[in-house]
Amino acid sequence: MKFINRPIYSNLIIPFINKQVIKVLTGQRRVGKSYVMLQLMENIKATDSNANIVYINMEVDDFSHIKTHEDLSAYLKDKFPSNKKNYLFIDEVQEIKEFERTLRSLLAKNTCDIYCTGSNANMLSGELATYLSGRYMAFQIHALSFLEFLEFHQLENKSESLILYLKYGGMPFLPNIGLQENLPYEYLRSVYSTILLKDVVARENIRNVSFLENLVTYLADNMGSLFSANNISKYLKSQKVDISTQLTINYLRALSNTFFVHKVQRSEVGGLKIFEIGEKYYFEDLGLRNSIIGFNQLADIHKLMENAVYLYLRQHSFKVFVGKLGDNEIDFVAEKNGNKVYVQVCLTIHNENTATREFGNLLKIEDNYPKYVITLNDLIIGQNYEGIIQKNLLEFLSERLDA
Repeated sequence: MKFINRPIYSNLIIPFINKQVIKVLTGQRRVGKSYVMLQLMENIKATDSNANIVYINMEVDDFSHIKTHEDLSAYLKDKFPSNKKNYLFIDEVQEIKEFERTLRSLLAKNTCDIYCTGSNANMLSGELATYLSGRYMAFQIHALSFLEFLEFHQLENKSESLILYLKYGGMPFLPNIGLQENLPYEYLRSVYSTILLKDVVARENIRNVSFLENLVTYLADNMGSLFSANNISKYLKSQKVDISTQLTINYLRALSNTFFVHKVQRSEVGGLKIFEIGEKYYFEDLGLRNSIIGFNQLADIHKLMENAVYLYLRQHSFKVFVGKLGDNEIDFVAEKNGNKVYVQVCLTIHNENTATREFGNLLKIEDNYPKYVITLNDLIIGQNYEGIIQKNLLEFLSERLDA
């Protein structure tokens, strides 16, 4: 099978091949978890041509009879010969009721090396955490980064390609659709419907689908804005939609559990305090967001830039917070391996007041970790302003950021 390698993920997982832990690939539906898993299978075959690989794809009718852990155990009963190295790959494992019981048994007997994908974060906080605590490694797979987008679509690294990325996002199947006219949005809307109905409504037992759709539209229109569930409820009531704050919280959690949106909490810069009120939400894929509310480059470009920077940080394995420094805000405080990176995002630095605001907040941070101001325009005041690095978005997304 021909596919484009995604080493940003495969290189993280390959060192754990043949280690006695379950490798769990999580992420939103259709971001390419299955193809990363296929890359791992190819790697195993390349190093051991005699390897026995059992692959179960729960989205294929061939495996529709596997509904419970008993069904899974029965199916696997004679699949692992003792004279070979055995590997088990299960796609969308959360579709199998109590799957963790079978995986725990296989792991305890060292029957096979286990890999699975899942599209719901409850796997990590519920099923796996309860039965397999300390015996699995989780790897989150994201939509395409900008550089991956260029490779998948065979585009040049230039401003026009960046606008296409901000407009259509990074769903890996889009190269098969093409980026002409509204064709991508037809596909993206179908993905959105699948995520909403199958991963949110069905799995989370959502009853008020109309409110859920209104909530998604609100998030799309206000991505990157500080707000609380209480504020959302007040807004919806002003629109004659009477919904409780608790129900809003539950629906936000349900959307986050599918990795469709990401909740980003505020953190005190230089401290340990995490604020429970006033979070931000960003979308896993910009194209999906635009398919819901439309692409308005003039009105939304700053929101899309901010979301793109957030995704870039997550794609590079950073844990991300919104920074609070007194009455000031830092767009992103990103942490990895005990180090930090601070990032401010603004459309342009066209005057001294803008420069003072964007650079001034970062200058108040009393540490020596890297600090960036990301703009859409070309460099105006130079690449270094009192130790703060200014980059345009194209340049920032085209480099690897390490900590």
